[in-house]
Amino acid sequence: MRTFEQILDIAADRKGGREAVLDGISSPKSSDDLAAIPDDRWLSAMARGIFQAGISWTVVENKWPDIEDAFHGFDVARIAFMPEDWFYELIEDKRIVRSPPKVRAIQENAALIQDVAKEHGSFGRKIGDWPVDDFQGLLDWLQKDGACLGGGTGSYLLRSMGKESYILSKDVVARLIAEGVIDKAPTSKKAKAAVQGAFNTWKSQSGRSLTEISRVLAQSIG
Repeated sequence: MRTFEQILDIAADRKGGREAVLDGISSPKSSDDLAAIPDDRWLSAMARGIFQAGISWTVVENKWPDIEDAFHGFDVARIAFMPEDWFYELIEDKRIVRSPPKVRAIQENAALIQDVAKEHGSFGRKIGDWPVDDFQGLLDWLQKDGACLGGGTGSYLLRSMGKESYILSKDVVARLIAEGVIDKAPTSKKAKAAVQGAFNTWKSQSGRSLTEISRVLAQSIG
């Protein structure tokens, strides 16, 4: 497995220098900054990812202001206790992506956020305090306890909210394969642990965030 600096050099050769590779990579938010994000914004981000799954993201983006209105600004308590008549109204509402399983998943995630906030003070507090050297554990938790938050949805959610993170895009997976970390897209517990271990090693070597490392790996291929 190459060092992070060696992979950065590969990306720099492809993109025209290190500055071109690293420019524009956002810095992750602190634990306290993540904790301060209102719970309704976490639910909104979850809903956006759930609605985008399997359809054009542009369609969801164009509908988004109306979706926010239809879900009353993603008021967590209101959605967690959604009455059945509102549920059926929503799945007939042309302002949203009319998918009963997706609407139900949003309701279930509202209940999750509410439960976590009662225990930790806010949903963002739990996310912010989750150690980055166990980022895979956080993804596993979202998939297990959340609704429709597995696969790439959980990773993109966390990245969009500012959590230090890696995303196993096609290009990142290709670099991990090239480095001998895995031999295909990771689906097993062992393979996912190997991915986390590689990122932890590169983080220790470089002092850079998982976010930066993930972006550099992607640019070393794509």
